[in-house]
Parts: sequence; structure tokens; C-alpha cells
Amino acid sequence: MTKTINILFLASEAEPFVKVGGLADVAGSLPLALRALPGEPCLDVRLVLPLHQAIQANSANLMPGVEFSVQRNGADIPAQVFETRLEDMPVYFVAGGSISEEATVYSSNPTFDREKYTFFSLSVLEMTRALGWRPDILHANDWHTALALYALRTRRSDPFLASIRSVLTLHNLPYMGGDGSQQLAAYGLNPVEDEALPRWAHTQPLPLGLWAADALVAVSPTYAQEILTPEFGCGLHNFLRGRGDAFSGILNGLDTVSWDPAADPALAANFDALSLASRLANRTALQIRLGMQDDPGVPLLAMVGRIDPQKGVDIVLDAARQFVDLPWQMVILGKGDASLEDGARRLEADFPGRVRAVIDYDAPLGRLIYGGADVFLMPSRYEPCGLAQMIAMRYGCVPVVRATGGLKDTVAEGQTGFRFEEATAEALVEALRRALTIYPEQAKWQKLQRNGMAQDFSWTKSAQRYRMIYQSLTG
Repeated sequence: MTKTINILFLASEAEPFVKVGGLADVAGSLPLALRALPGEPCLDVRLVLPLHQAIQANSANLMPGVEFSVQRNGADIPAQVFETRLEDMPVYFVAGGSISEEATVYSSNPTFDREKYTFFSLSVLEMTRALGWRPDILHANDWHTALALYALRTRRSDPFLASIRSVLTLHNLPYMGGDGSQQLAAYGLNPVEDEALPRWAHTQPLPLGLWAADALVAVSPTYAQEILTPEFGCGLHNFLRGRGDAFSGILNGLDTVSWDPAADPALAANFDALSLASRLANRTALQIRLGMQDDPGVPLLAMVGRIDPQKGVDIVLDAARQFVDLPWQMVILGKGDASLEDGARRLEADFPGRVRAVIDYDAPLGRLIYGGADVFLMPSRYEPCGLAQMIAMRYGCVPVVRATGGLKDTVAEGQTGFRFEEATAEALVEALRRALTIYPEQAKWQKLQRNGMAQDFSWTKSAQRYRMIYQSLTG
């Protein structure tokens, strides 16, 4: 008889239903990769999300399902589950309480978000009971769903919940959810009393989930090591060290079907590692669209993503002014910090025709940039995993990255890209000079491109490691 492990995957966002950040890419891809793994045990993975208003507005094929209630301050708060499928995977959406009161995935009001995601986390436990489907593993992600694991651990006396084990994937440690003492009290959860956790962490959702989870996973091996240090550990480094073998790092994967330069409809010309000459049409189309001069001899540098100090946007802006002696063009695409957006606009104004700052969210343009630019800039101050550098390599855009987190794990110096250590403009400039010295030698440059395109960033290896964790927890 084939052994099956039931897994309920909890997330605040997931492609293709709703996307704000990189978590949506993971939650939309990893569960499907887990279900598709050959061999035993089979994994019956199901996904559960809050029914954000953005999902309601875009979904005509949600089927109403079970109804139940969650206790808050002694009163029953009604909740309902709606269902659909993503390929062959059941997907559940929880509606009710504060989930239905806010249109966005994340609110500008942190107190509201704590209430919303506490309600969602507690609802998930009641949902499994109402469905009559008991998971062997609850797999939560970041602070938004961490309290489901804390509630699970504190309710071990409940026969329905007693055998369920838990995994928490840590995508971004600094975002812990804030002081949730009001929400804990309202939903009948006591603060943790364990001196292994710092006192300030006893009422914060993410630390409570880290304390409660049977297994902890950071989204890259290097990030798992970095957060054991005072510099990156956000005050939890000693606690995380104490988790020992329960804590590991597994590199995120990439949806290699969606991100495929040979089939991407957003590109002006599709290509693969054997047809790099076709790639030039994307560069031309990009420069025409941006009003830039098309000169194949001048390398086109690119940055795509959130305009934020964490991403090192200020480092790029400073570096651009320090190596004007070399030939290059640059495009920056994204939105975020207002002062950094202004800095990007000023750089464009100071270097007209050479720099283009597109302050916008424009996914098709982002794909064309990946497929047409020559160098991808990612000087992050920290980067738990990062997907952009993987996409860039897959699309033949050579990355220049800071050696931190998943960037260090995925980019090999001089083989698939270029790395630098210090989060400074000077260090980035030195790495760019190494890259731009090679660029005129097209045989060497194309070898870099092909090496990057040959990397296997699919979810299969990561999914296999998660399955090993599930097996170890379920015996």
C-alpha cells in the first residue's frame, strides 16, 4: 500500500491567485512540486490562503465549502471555506472576521494585520476539523501564519490535533509581526513562558512560531548560517542556535515553466543557450521602448525589483556616478522608497539617454529587461534567497551580486556571474569593472551566459529535501 503524507501549506499570498512579493512565487510553486515528486511517500499537499478581496474580485470559480466558527473573547466569529483547484491540487480560501474587511493582502496598519492573520491562523485549525481531513504536517510561512503552529503546540491535548507536526519556512527574519499580546489574549492563547526566547519575543507571532515548530527552514543555506550571527539574527541568533538539527536551510526554486526564455510571450524574440544571437532582438526592443540608443558595444545594466535600502538601490545610484569613465547604459524598474525613487529620477536626469528610471510595477517590461539586458545588478544588504538573480541567469543576463544569503549560494564568481563582499558602492564598482572588462570578449561573455542558463533552479531538489523533513517528522 502506498504511503501518503497529508500536508497543509499555509501562506498569505500565492501565485496565480494574488501576489505582492516573492512568497507568492514560492507558495504557488513549491506545493505543486511536492505533489509531483515521484516515489514514496506520496505527498497530498493542499494550499490554504485568506480570501482577500483581491481574490474575490478575480475569481469566478470558487465553490463554497464548509462553515465553522472561531472563538474570540468568548464569542463565535463565523468563517467559511471556499475551494478551487490549481492543476490537481485542492486550494482552500478562508473568509470571515477581519479577512473580509480589508481589500489588500497587507495593510498599512500593523495592528489590523495582526488581527487578520491571527484569525486566519486559528481558522486553519478549525477548518481541518470541519473538512474532516487531518493533515500530518502543517507547513506555515513567515509571521502571518506562524500562530497556527503556536496554537497547535499549545493544544496538544486536543485528540484531533495531537498527532499533527509542523514546519515553518522563514523567508525574512526581520518581519516578526510586532507585539501580538492583544490578539493572543482575544483568541485564548497565552504568551510563551520559555527563557530560551528573549523576553521581548514572547508575544510576537514569528518568534512564537519559531518556538513551536517541529522543524525550521530558512530559504537558503547561507541565510540559515547568517541568521545565527548577531549581525543578521535580529536578536534571535542564540535561540536559533539552540534549535540545533531542527533548523536547516533549503534553497528556494524557480518556476522554470513560467520563466523560460524559449517560450516567454513577453519577449520580442525567444531564445535558448544555443541561440544567443536571437537575444539581441530583445535588447533592441527594450531600448526602443525606453528611448535609449541601441549600441550593442555598450553593455546594458539593469535592476528590477523593490526600490528599497535592503535591495541596495542607493548603492547602485552611488556606484553609477563612480565609473562613468566606462561605457554603459542602465535601466532601473520598480517602486518603493520615495527618496530612492527620487534618487533614481535624478540619476536619469543627470545622465539623459544613458540611464532610464521606470518607477512602476510592470511585469511584462521586467521580463523584457531580463531577456535583453546584459548585466543584472543585485547588491542586496541581505537577501534570504532571491529569485531575480536566478531569473537573470536563466535569461542570459549576467548577475553582479553581493555575496550574501541565496545570492552567495547561486552565483559563482567568474563562472556564472560576479560577487562582491562589502555593501558599498566602491565594492560594487570594482565587481562591475571585472564584468565590463570581459564584456567586449564575446566568446568569454557568452560562456558566462551559457553557464548561468545551464543552472538547475527547478523546485525538484528543494522539494525532495522538504519531503525528507516531512518523513522525519512523521516517522
